[in-house]
Amino acid sequence: MAEVKEFTLPDLGEGLTEAEVVRWLVEVGEVVAVDQPVVEVETAKAMVEVPCPYGGVVTARYGGEGEELAVGAPLLTVAVGADTSAPAAAEGSGSGGADGVVAEADGADAAGDGGAGETSGAVLVGYGTGAPPARRRRVRPTPVPAAAAGQVNGVASGYGRHAVTPEVPVRAEAAEPAPGPVPVISPLVRRLARQNGVELRTLTGSGPDGLILRADVERAIGAAGAPAATAEPSAAAASAPAADAGEVRIPLRGLRGVVADKMSRSRREIPEATCWVDVDATELLAARRAMNAAGGPDAPKISLLALLARICTAALARYPELNARVDTEAREIVRLERVHVGFAAQTDRGLVVPVVRDAHARSAESLSEELGRLTGAARDGSLTPGELTGSTFTLNNYGVFGVDGSTPIINHPEAAMLGVGRIVPKPWVYEGELAVRQVTQLSLTFDHRVCDGGVAGGFLRYVADCVEQPAVLLRGV
Repeated sequence: MAEVKEFTLPDLGEGLTEAEVVRWLVEVGEVVAVDQPVVEVETAKAMVEVPCPYGGVVTARYGGEGEELAVGAPLLTVAVGADTSAPAAAEGSGSGGADGVVAEADGADAAGDGGAGETSGAVLVGYGTGAPPARRRRVRPTPVPAAAAGQVNGVASGYGRHAVTPEVPVRAEAAEPAPGPVPVISPLVRRLARQNGVELRTLTGSGPDGLILRADVERAIGAAGAPAATAEPSAAAASAPAADAGEVRIPLRGLRGVVADKMSRSRREIPEATCWVDVDATELLAARRAMNAAGGPDAPKISLLALLARICTAALARYPELNARVDTEAREIVRLERVHVGFAAQTDRGLVVPVVRDAHARSAESLSEELGRLTGAARDGSLTPGELTGSTFTLNNYGVFGVDGSTPIINHPEAAMLGVGRIVPKPWVYEGELAVRQVTQLSLTFDHRVCDGGVAGGFLRYVADCVEQPAVLLRGV
């Protein structure tokens, strides 16, 4: 007899508490192997494939594409130990319809599908821990009595509007207790029951197909004489003003929610100050053209952002106070030896900050190559969480949006961010005469706890000097 096991959304790390279902990789009734990726989810950091720790037949999926699930919420259920070969043989001897062909798996596939009790040795997000996934096979259900329809081992299926009726040929015994998942899809209902000591398996749900609702839990709490805990979202919803006609509400969740929280924390904790200067970037543009011309037509081109990043690493070597963070609990300034430069990148998902590791040890050509790779990964959504965390200084080129200046919010917990405006021809006094030069504005926002204005001004002036006269960099090469 098969055992139905529930697989919940695992902790994806980096302090993430929820993820959005992007694409299901398996269907109900499909045979999965241990550690086979079953769903692609998008967190506030990146998109990852989640592997299932059980081998067997998928009996139900929870969460539609685009729906956000909390960590610990059910993802799918798997019938472990189900007889998956009998339905295939039965269909092979039946009439040949459009869907009447089922691919047979070889011995390795059958072993990979897993028997009773087979589970993953370790679940690694986005990776498997065993052999390559077995070939997928769809299993047809065998006819079951109407009274048993929608049950697997006595467990009601289709718990919510996103659950799918199991298609597994597993016979149930009515007298045997249900060892499978509890028919609850709301994390709030689970938390309410947990806070008040209610055993969900003892309840009979009043929702569709036996779904346990919040009202069912509250009735059980009332019967036990315990005060019901108030669910925070419900209280928030009750206090929220009614939406006006034509009003659009956009949830602050996923990437947008993380950005909002981080910006709020930055403004709340960091006493920031900003200084800026207009600079003549004509010579820097000429130096870039000369570098690219010297490399030949087939050599990779060096980007302007790479040159600015190289200038910043040189400036941080002279002013290490700005490559730091503040440990508020220990009341200490932590200066960092390695420079990991983050750069702001606008994508369809929103603003992300990919990180160039050990930027201080890279040449302009290496920086340009890595910046290009990370920018492409940011646009197609393939950045990993590790490529979006750990920056020590951020470079923000908002000039691509056609604006001259800004006062950037520091990327917490860093100590500084350099902003670069658009480069445009302007009248400029050059060598005592009025001339048209390529001018941009640089702005430095810094944490006033790690340094005073003299250090910040010295850093910005050095960056400006290198932009106006790139040969200044040669002193430190």
